[in-house]
Amino acid sequence: MSDNGCGAPVGGVALADADAGDQAVIQGVVRRGGEPLSGAYARLMNSAEDFVGEVATGEEGTFRFFAADGAWKVRVLASKGFTAEYDVNAETGKVVDLQVDA
Repeated sequence: MSDNGCGAPVGGVALADADAGDQAVIQGVVRRGGEPLSGAYARLMNSAEDFVGEVATGEEGTFRFFAADGAWKVRVLASKGFTAEYDVNAETGKVVDLQVDA
């Protein structure tokens, strides 16, 4: 935990270290031309398609959400008009990995 009380790991998202434990994790990598794409946005929406949260990808193109069990939608937006949606099912103790080619 950071000094300011944020629960996010210090230094950003390291997807290789993901351990869901007692949480449901939805994460992914956004790439363009095989290279990580920073500055893309991943949006998490519930089953009614209500906006729940958004994160920008960093230098490694990664994003991560901790979600309640159930059906979710991840919408990824990137430069050059790229938009994609992914239906996912979150489950406690499991990690959902998305690979996005923008």
